Amino acid sequence: MTSGPVRYTLPPAWETAIRGWVGWLKLGGMAPSTAALRRGHIRAFARVSELSAPSDVTVPLVVAYCSGRSWSNDHRKSVRGSLVSFFDWCVDNGLATANPAASLPRVPGAKPRPRPATDEIWNDLLSSAGPRERMMARLAGEVGMRRAEVAVCQREDLVRDTDGWSLIVHGKGGKQRVVPVTDSLAEEIREFCPRGFLFPSRDQWGNLLSPHVSADCVGRLISALMPPGWSMHKLRHRFATRGLAGTGNLIAVRDALGHASVATTQIYTAVAPRAVRAVVEAPADERIAPRPPHGVGNVVSLGDRRRDAG
Repeated sequence: MTSGPVRYTLPPAWETAIRGWVGWLKLGGMAPSTAALRRGHIRAFARVSELSAPSDVTVPLVVAYCSGRSWSNDHRKSVRGSLVSFFDWCVDNGLATANPAASLPRVPGAKPRPRPATDEIWNDLLSSAGPRERMMARLAGEVGMRRAEVAVCQREDLVRDTDGWSLIVHGKGGKQRVVPVTDSLAEEIREFCPRGFLFPSRDQWGNLLSPHVSADCVGRLISALMPPGWSMHKLRHRFATRGLAGTGNLIAVRDALGHASVATTQIYTAVAPRAVRAVVEAPADERIAPRPPHGVGNVVSLGDRRRDAG
């Protein structure tokens, strides 16, 4: 008996089209994980449609599929994007005569609700973590690295220039970015690992299994040291939020996180209540005229009525 999810087979026309479309996405530099997500969207739609080919799909079918599910706005927006992209590709490659998803209404994204790790969580994490987990946490919380980026970090990625220490971060889709790091973190990296990958994967006897651990392993190790409901990714939210609060430069925070869009960065940055209060207090004029010492503001006296009538 096999274990794990069973991969279902679609009709040949669907399999061929999806394979060609995913290859086209990757050719454009899309990260493998994102391409896999997009492929899953289309495979799920194809399976539910029970049609033999993409050319058989109609507008009402697409509308019924998307409107009949209790998805979040973010997921609905993502599925819509996949459908539009897939059928655009099918039209361009002669596998469909029209795009049945083109007329789907645009879906607004959900309001960003960042949840950065608190100072208490951060301090408790650093004090309770072992050397390996502490290093992983610092890379996430002080450099804003994703768990997959932490997993493949190497000692040779730490470089020094005229401004100080920086770390070459290997991001999504093979993209690299250079993020400055503090002298404190640079020193700890140098002491932690003399060369090669910072986090090699070893078995319980210390035998090397692979050059570096997986992203899932990194996430599990750090999340296990945090309170229930908190994950390693919230350290990245913390980095973004504190970075924006300290500099006010959203573009710089975007570049440090490796985002292509400022809109994505805004999802990560929480606004401190004191900042909102400052917005309210800024236009208030302390020299505003005082209220009259008598009367009630929303009550008109009999004398006032007679005066107004005269």
